[in-house]
Amino acid sequence: MAKDPKFTAGETAKLAWYIGRMAKRGIAGETVYQGDLERKVERIIDGAREREERQAADAAEAEKAASKARAKNLKTK
Repeated sequence: MAKDPKFTAGETAKLAWYIGRMAKRGIAGETVYQGDLERKVERIIDGAREREERQAADAAEAEKAASKARAKNLKTK
């Protein structure tokens, strides 16, 4: 299993809500359908992974731009 990303407060709250609902359905019986909630949880986790990848790419791009700017400033001095 892949490493879980860091979740925002909203994502954590949604996960807790859905997991609580899954637990409640689990108490009702083993044959109760939980696929809809499992998909919602997976969607939140996938969204958090995509957000982290996007943030990492943005940070790398910003660092590259800053490095270029520093190099340009050193070159002109």
